[in-house]
Amino acid sequence: MADLLANLKHIDQVRSIISFKFLTDGQILDLLSVSELVSYAEGEVILEENDTGNHFYGIMEGTVSISVREAEGRSVYVNSLGPGDVFGEAGIFMNVKRTATVTSTGSVHIIRIARKDLVQFIKKYPESGNKILLVIIYSLLRKLRMVNQELAYERRCDACQDDIDSMVESLFAD
Repeated sequence: MADLLANLKHIDQVRSIISFKFLTDGQILDLLSVSELVSYAEGEVILEENDTGNHFYGIMEGTVSISVREAEGRSVYVNSLGPGDVFGEAGIFMNVKRTATVTSTGSVHIIRIARKDLVQFIKKYPESGNKILLVIIYSLLRKLRMVNQELAYERRCDACQDDIDSMVESLFAD
């Protein structure tokens, strides 16, 4: 009974997560029964780049920072995510290494769902499950588009060899 009462107070927070906004109260309670509600303090690492994981995460409260490690080992900030956002989507489809590190930037409350539990939920509620999957796919495609735009920007900013040759020539011309 205590678990049910605790879960009742989280229904609106879970519904605020983009992937779960279509769920009924009963479905959210079922989802909560197979999920973990996890809290992190400021600066705690939630996911580490290159670790293998099979959990999907939804942010109920707080903000996280996404970073990647350069070849030299330096951490580079990529993005921030807040309430309603999700991460770890690829981990529900396949066993892949995490592509980034996710760190809490303050007090963060997250719902964490293992792949096997999400799959069972989707089998139990196929119509809602399809909506969840469509939103997750949309989220992945949106992230891919952002990465493609960043790559295109970097390409435009790269100096071509002719520009470099011209610059060197002008520097050393008598």
